[in-house]
Amino acid sequence: MIWGGTKLADFGYVLPSDRTGECWGISAHEKGDCTVRGGRFDGQKLSELWKTRPELFGNPGADEDFPLLIKIIDAQDDLSIQVHPDDAYAAEHENGACGKTECWYVLDAAEGATIVIGHNAKTPEELRSMIAGGRFRELIREIPVKAGDFFQIEPGTVHAIKKGTLLLETQESSDVTYRLYDYDRLQNGVKRPLHIARSLDVIRVPFEEKPIEPTVRNFPEAVLTRYVDCRFYTVYKLDVDGTAEIPLSGMFHTMSVIEGEGFLDGNRIAKGDHMILAAGYGEMHVTGRFAAIVTRV
Repeated sequence: MIWGGTKLADFGYVLPSDRTGECWGISAHEKGDCTVRGGRFDGQKLSELWKTRPELFGNPGADEDFPLLIKIIDAQDDLSIQVHPDDAYAAEHENGACGKTECWYVLDAAEGATIVIGHNAKTPEELRSMIAGGRFRELIREIPVKAGDFFQIEPGTVHAIKKGTLLLETQESSDVTYRLYDYDRLQNGVKRPLHIARSLDVIRVPFEEKPIEPTVRNFPEAVLTRYVDCRFYTVYKLDVDGTAEIPLSGMFHTMSVIEGEGFLDGNRIAKGDHMILAAGYGEMHVTGRFAAIVTRV
């Protein structure tokens, strides 16, 4: 990625370049289909497992695709200012793809780092005027960011990860992004394409901030914090410092270890590991000192 860096090596990954922007940790998307590591499904693609063993995931509909994409993103430079469509718009304009609702848990941020969430236009007419006039610095809403922050990015929200930010992203399984502004920078000598017309179609005006209200559940030697519960996913952060029993209910859960190490029902887990806990798992026994992002659909 033009904006990527090397911090993903801290998770134990072998990087293809010093401009590596993303790890697709849990994905069955056609542009990045993950492979199961170890156990009786060793070597199988997640998309294959989803289709052939639906009981592991709570028996989803036969025509449904794996619904989540879990990424870790390292921004050594600013990402473009962008916006995502909702499911209805993407289905009509992007060959049946789903839209993209996503959320970010900030793992690390440089001192003074900022992030773009929302815009300052009050009406659609003002939005069009500001974009046509190239008044992007005036348009975008830039706020400070620090480790531990959480953001829910609804379709139609102007947003951008900026330089010095490392985060874990949970999203719908979609790779549809409309680029609104790219700082006029060059890649291989040319500017990257923008998607102004489609951005104008989907940007919500005016921007309405919806504050995150975490809820905390305490266990002996563990804390489970729920950040968001929407129709696509529910996202938690699990902090373990000792031993705990954590109940799971509903369909399958994903789990990504973002710090430390320990054991999950006797299996060693460490920073950089991603896993799926099958539907009907019941209660997981965890021990060690680690933090993880846990998501259920």
